Amino acid sequence: MLDGMPLIDAHQHPVRLSTVKPAWLDWAQRFGQPGWRTAYAPGGEIIPQAFEDLLQAEGVDHALVICEYSPKATGMQPAEDLLPLTGHNPARFSLVANINPHLHYPVDAELARQLSLGAIALKLHPVHGGFSPADPALYPAYQACAAEGLPVVVHCGTSSFPGSSNELADPALLSGLPPHRLSQYYARFDLRRLAGKFIFGTDWPGAPGIARNARGMAALGLGDDVLAGVLAGHALAVYPGIRKHATHI
Repeated sequence: MLDGMPLIDAHQHPVRLSTVKPAWLDWAQRFGQPGWRTAYAPGGEIIPQAFEDLLQAEGVDHALVICEYSPKATGMQPAEDLLPLTGHNPARFSLVANINPHLHYPVDAELARQLSLGAIALKLHPVHGGFSPADPALYPAYQACAAEGLPVVVHCGTSSFPGSSNELADPALLSGLPPHRLSQYYARFDLRRLAGKFIFGTDWPGAPGIARNARGMAALGLGDDVLAGVLAGHALAVYPGIRKHATHI
């Protein structure tokens, strides 16, 4: 918990460093949380207990760790590389699947494989993967998620990584926004009403700090009821698979 409130980070990439491109490493070094490399072994593998200790210190009760198959932009972040985390402590970590129709055929078979590894949701990254979310090749995966009641997350913001295809980001607004600027970005809107659908996520390691960002949300004055939803409640509603293991939240 952070300052007495449950906290779920719904967007993390604790990758194996040898599988990502130099641009990803540069991004993490420039914008990442100070000390994020302490969660890694010298060979670039995430250390489950060290990473859990880091999240514990940041007040994170549960984290969604996302694999990604985007060799054109960021590199490969295989689902198998995240299994040491989900196996280490299922109450702390949940896996989110990822498919790329340029690499996976049939897509529903690959989705089923990742679900068998414990994934509780599917994320698509058209910008990094170089495909349209409306590509008919993805329909079998959508149908499978609808049948299983699984949430589908689509990256719809821009990306600065070389090889990204920002024309595939629609809407073209940034999907990752610093909390302290939200009141400026949405000055013409009812921020409290919009926050009724916000889900907190940091894109770790590419954030200055998990607790820092969460406290940035708290500083917006949304009210404790709305803030509790942003920090954990909305994620629990959208990702019912979290409750399978994280019964402490």
